[in-house]
Amino acid sequence: MSAQIISGKEVSAQVRERLKKDVEQMKNLDPEFRPGLVVLQVGDRDDSNLYISMKLKAAAEIGINATHLRLPKTATENEVLRSITEVNENSAVHGLIVQLPLDSIHKIDTEKVTNAVAPEKDVDGLTSINAGKLSRGDLGDCFIPCTPNGCMELIRQTGVSVAGKRAVVIGRSKIVGAPMHDLLLWNHATVTTCHSRTADLAAEVGRADILVVGIGKAEMVKGDWVKKGAVIIDCGINHIADDTRPSGKRVVGDVHFPSAKEQAGFITPVPGGVGPMTVAMLMQNTVLSAKRFLESHQPGKWSITYNKLNLLKPVPSDIEISRSCVPKPMDRLAREVGLMLDELELYGKTKAKVQLSVINRLQAQPDGKYVVVTGITPTPLGEGKSTTTIGLVQALGAHMKLNVFACVRQPSQGPTFGIKGGAAGGGYSQVIPMEEFNLHLTGDIHAITAANNLVAAAIDARMFHEATQTDKALYNRLVPVSGEGRMSLHWSLYSVTWNRVLDTNDRFLRKITIGQSPTEKGHSREAQFSITVASEIMAVLALTSSLEDMRQRLAKMVVATSRSGQPITTEDLGVSGALTVLMRDAIKPNLMQTLEGTPVFVHAGPFANIAHGNSSILADKIALKLVGPEGFVVTEAGFGADIGMEKFFNIKCRYSGLRPHVVVLVATVRALKMHGGGPTVTAGMPLPKEYVEENLELLEKGCSNMRKQVENARHFGVPVVVAVNAFKTDTESELDLICSLAKAAGAFDAVRCSHWAEGGAGAVALGRAVQRASEAPSNFKFLYDVELPIADKIRIIAQKIYGADDIELLPDAKHKVELYTKQGFGNLPICMAKTHLSLSHEADKKGVPTGFVLPIRDIRASVGAGFLYPLVGTMPTIPGLPTRPCFHDIDLDPETEQVNGLF
Repeated sequence: MSAQIISGKEVSAQVRERLKKDVEQMKNLDPEFRPGLVVLQVGDRDDSNLYISMKLKAAAEIGINATHLRLPKTATENEVLRSITEVNENSAVHGLIVQLPLDSIHKIDTEKVTNAVAPEKDVDGLTSINAGKLSRGDLGDCFIPCTPNGCMELIRQTGVSVAGKRAVVIGRSKIVGAPMHDLLLWNHATVTTCHSRTADLAAEVGRADILVVGIGKAEMVKGDWVKKGAVIIDCGINHIADDTRPSGKRVVGDVHFPSAKEQAGFITPVPGGVGPMTVAMLMQNTVLSAKRFLESHQPGKWSITYNKLNLLKPVPSDIEISRSCVPKPMDRLAREVGLMLDELELYGKTKAKVQLSVINRLQAQPDGKYVVVTGITPTPLGEGKSTTTIGLVQALGAHMKLNVFACVRQPSQGPTFGIKGGAAGGGYSQVIPMEEFNLHLTGDIHAITAANNLVAAAIDARMFHEATQTDKALYNRLVPVSGEGRMSLHWSLYSVTWNRVLDTNDRFLRKITIGQSPTEKGHSREAQFSITVASEIMAVLALTSSLEDMRQRLAKMVVATSRSGQPITTEDLGVSGALTVLMRDAIKPNLMQTLEGTPVFVHAGPFANIAHGNSSILADKIALKLVGPEGFVVTEAGFGADIGMEKFFNIKCRYSGLRPHVVVLVATVRALKMHGGGPTVTAGMPLPKEYVEENLELLEKGCSNMRKQVENARHFGVPVVVAVNAFKTDTESELDLICSLAKAAGAFDAVRCSHWAEGGAGAVALGRAVQRASEAPSNFKFLYDVELPIADKIRIIAQKIYGADDIELLPDAKHKVELYTKQGFGNLPICMAKTHLSLSHEADKKGVPTGFVLPIRDIRASVGAGFLYPLVGTMPTIPGLPTRPCFHDIDLDPETEQVNGLF
């Protein structure tokens, strides 16, 4: 009785249908996802082209995105290896095949090239790592070479159990024979491998229940060698002469089919047997690789390790603590939180930029919980918002095992070298390394400085050339370059509103004269510098949602007004495209980490008075996708709740479309005592006894400020958790009093924290309160409608948030209301620029001032950023240096290259 024919065409068709369904299931989970395959070819061999076309056709049928990457015959080994590396790092590609042979005029080491393929993308199963795993029996953790895998699938189709059978493999090639031996062995067959030097090959074949032949010799195995009823899998492809065929030849296998089929129980034909299965298994491996990728990169499914803190008493300096912890390498942290390596741009070992493409990849992923940390009205004693932000994320992550990201502002170098010092948190709740965090980081602030000052140079150059040339000459010079222009404009010297910037505290740049050189032909004018973080470009960076949006915002920035009252923009200057080029890297958020190994995005650092004082929308959006629906993103708003938090809600959330779940309001016993009427403090002098001894009466009086800030948060319909940042001089009674008064004021909860001294462990109670609050009902709403008149929006903020009786628009402010309304800017949100040291406009008025009218001295427009900022009193935009600045203590150790003196 003749053997049953095992049709590779039929089985491969079944496999392809199954793979189609698998791909559809993946698409159902993520509509944007497709398995990706790259076939890399060197040269242009006809046989290789035929094989590749078969693979591409099969991939298209199944739904795999397949790409044919063809390199010329002149490609060198290094060029081939470089192409492989690029594909390895492309997260959209899950399978990479190097089509052999490599048809190059140069000598190329095939083994080296094959092993350059990332093992997780080696769908041919030819790398030494995959071969090693197969030989050890790790079948679930490797890719099995396609031909042996296809052979096993054909054997399974017969219904014959492999376990316990005697199997013979003829051939020991790395592609077929050797892996076939391993595959049969680990499926529990007793396997003999035969080859060209095997003695009495016919006898060995005669003992085989299962025979796999891949020796490359036409019809070498005869029918009378075969054991009756054996399963024969013929992998050979050979051409022999045949005068009956038009081509004069036909394809046969390594087994003499006519005679063998009379002995065997099952046999594969050639062609139509193993060949179609090889392509099918290649597709199967590609789909398997895509499945593994999806499983290991499930959004919100983190596999993260945390650093254990070695807590010391007394608590060492911030820099000592920072250096005592070894940061995780950035590529490792990125993988832990679900970022792809091709989404990462490393800046050394401890910081990296993240590509915006991650937003598109994760767009179908639900957002996590959104938390904003704010504080009572600031005092010179400090409340510890940054420290609380970091302590909270360390608690949520390292101790509560929740996915969590901190999103914080990048600090200016002005305060770092001036009076305030660094801003990386403190104690055992820090962003590390603090030197990197507080100094240049990845150069974003320098990019803003360059972009801002390019605008300033463009303004003065344009004014100079307009004043020294005829309109015709100016037109002829400008139009060929830009193709368009508003040549009729002649700007008033007093209409320029754009300042130069520098990231240094320097009081002598507050008012300067420019254009003093004789080459400027007498065209001098008064000007001023701001600190870089006060630049509108910084606010644009913080509020932008994409590269395209940033380009549009930069173009809309108003830098001057024409004699006819028309706004002059950077687009009019022809400089907006160049600004976008300077900012193309700065738009990418910076990835760092906390002491306990939780991830941090450090991005943007706008002023909190003339700007909105919050880190970037882009960082928040990426983080919310990465943490997943059960995770948390904790961001910090500058100054007190009346300033930073109000702008977070009314400006940042308005532009981002994000809705916060919880407000964390930070308070301290000391600061509240000052709001209760406590004495002033002098830097470098011991604190008055009121701040270090129990005084419940003073504290209760000062809690009025906390009560008002809780009320301010509740105006927006978001639950409030009060975090009492405890100091060692605080008494139990004082801490209990704050918590009870906070709850009575309407806070969801109030808890004491000791994260400065204990790291995340000291903020676990806060973390649990935040987690509960995030599940409470929330009814977020904006404070005002942007379509209201400008004065009405200012009045709502003044009355509801500051507690003012009314506002007074001074003459300049009245003029600006009319001007901006006429220019079409009246529907922008409001960004109040007032002192952060009081709810009122007078910095020395602590607690909750009442009975005051808020004077609006002037109003200015940041049209590109997207807000108007009323000026309440005088607002310097570049700080000065104190008598003894921080830079006196900062130095570099030439032996260790460590920075000393930062705090």
